Amino acid sequence: MIVYQSDCGYSFNSDSIFLIHFISKFQPKGEMLDVGCGVGVVGLVLSREFDIKAHIVDKQSSMIDFAEINYSINTLDVEALHQDFFDLKEDRKFDIVVSNPPFYATGTTKSFDENIEISRHASHMPLEDFIAKVHKVLKPKGRFFFCYDAKQIPPLLSLLEKYHLRAEHIRFVHSKKDRDSKLVFLACRHNSKSATKVESPFIVFGEDNNYLQEAKEAFGYAKIHSIKAKKEYCDH
Repeated sequence: MIVYQSDCGYSFNSDSIFLIHFISKFQPKGEMLDVGCGVGVVGLVLSREFDIKAHIVDKQSSMIDFAEINYSINTLDVEALHQDFFDLKEDRKFDIVVSNPPFYATGTTKSFDENIEISRHASHMPLEDFIAKVHKVLKPKGRFFFCYDAKQIPPLLSLLEKYHLRAEHIRFVHSKKDRDSKLVFLACRHNSKSATKVESPFIVFGEDNNYLQEAKEAFGYAKIHSIKAKKEYCDH
């Protein structure tokens, strides 16, 4: 799968690849909304692999432009919405919401590039506003898959419960087995009463600094060939 992205702005990274692999275990299907889609990589792979009707939303025009191109060249259908997720009409309901949202905390170093700044920092998608909106656009038994800063797991779980989104599966990501987790994956269901399962940790690198088997499998599953676009496109 070919994915074009900007050579002068935000680029997707391994977080998205590992999130895709995490979501794939749940065999998603139905109407899917990819929130803050960027160049579309998460929704693209899921659309390729599962019976999904894709909808994507991003407030950055450059990201939506790239995402639409990527869906087109990979012959996948999509409804692309160039707007702020918080402005999305709430009469639209989805079976699945997926997201790799911005979660850098206030006070962390910000980028001089506006596109990168919007893609990374939680100030552009405050956590409670984000979860509350997901609650409003999910169908009654809909599923919500996303990743977030592992250090924020207490407010995450509290807010998910507040908005009737039970975290049925939680998996922490560690760069190495002796390193603290900086990322967590969550699989949530609207109005669920199930117990929460904390899965075994996802360890990315071995002692030799090479990818471990599961990380290799995630890249192999995604099968993405990324191509950087000329800077002139970014100025469009």
